[in-house]
Amino acid sequence: MARLVVKVTWGPERAEALVQAFTVAATALASGHEVSLWLTGEASVFAVPGTPDVHLPHAASVLSLRDAILAGGTVTLCTQCAQRRGIGPEDVLAGVRIAGAATFVEESMAPQTTALVY
Repeated sequence: MARLVVKVTWGPERAEALVQAFTVAATALASGHEVSLWLTGEASVFAVPGTPDVHLPHAASVLSLRDAILAGGTVTLCTQCAQRRGIGPEDVLAGVRIAGAATFVEESMAPQTTALVY
């Protein structure tokens, strides 16, 4: 089975890039691929409860896509991004892990893996 690693760096300030990243990850998961979604930079807020949803015409909401990915894939919050925002393991949604660059590189370089960065 192919694996897709998606790293999203944008938050609501670039809604189209944000929604595209979540859409691609959720679509790959629904297509039967293994998916790992990385939340970095301004996308870090989607690792915590209470974050406002983002809606664009003709697209699913970010929170519904995130929840689908959490249910069947892996969601990771960047360690440095979490620390800069004062987010600890007790602050994230159930199923979200916090990990750093070494884990991202390991996942991205694995055989039969494609990595996309938005």
